[in-house]
Amino acid sequence: MPTRNISLTSEQDEFVEKIVRAGEYQNASEAVRDALRALQQRRQEDALRLKLLRSQVKLGIEALERGDFIEIDDAKLDAYFESVKKP
Repeated sequence: MPTRNISLTSEQDEFVEKIVRAGEYQNASEAVRDALRALQQRRQEDALRLKLLRSQVKLGIEALERGDFIEIDDAKLDAYFESVKKP
């Protein structure tokens, strides 16, 4: 397994020490590897959310280009949002 030296803030170091002492991890390396797995998972989820958002924007633009939209006056906007709220 490759070895890498990293620098932590005092707070981060204290946190790692605390969870190792509590028995949640056998050592600091395990704790850091778990944190990196969580970071990887979060980045994958963020990428999926961004992909979904981009597809929704594309659908919205296509609807606009087709003329498939309605215009709502500012005065009626709150009422419109109330009418389309999910239960």
